[in-house]
Amino acid sequence: MGAEIAIGGEPVAILVVRRGALVAAYRNDCPHRGLPLDFMPGRFLDRDRQHILCINHGALFRMEDGLCVAGPCIGARLRPVPVEVVEGDVVLAQLDARAAVPDASAAAGGGR
Repeated sequence: MGAEIAIGGEPVAILVVRRGALVAAYRNDCPHRGLPLDFMPGRFLDRDRQHILCINHGALFRMEDGLCVAGPCIGARLRPVPVEVVEGDVVLAQLDARAAVPDASAAAGGGR
C-alpha cells in the first residue's frame, strides 16, 4: 500500500508491506536513483510477492529490513518509516524525541 505522510512538515511518499506478523514501512524512493519504487500506484511487490521491487531498474528489497538483494544497489537499504500495529491498524510509531535528535556536542566532534 502506498500513502503520503508529513515528516518534519514535508510530504513524504511511503509504502507499507504486511506479511503475516511482519509490518514494515519505507520511504517510496529507491536508494539507487531516488525514484519512486512503484510501477502503478500502490504496486510495490515482485511477481512472487516476496520482495519489494523497484520498477525503474529491477532492484529487489527484502520486506523485513529493506535490504537490496538484487539489482544495481545491492547492499543498500530503503529508508524505514517507524510504524506499529494498534488494534489491527498500522499507524506511525511515536518517536522518542531524545532518540530522534542526535547529541549536538557529539555531532560537532565535542563530548568526551
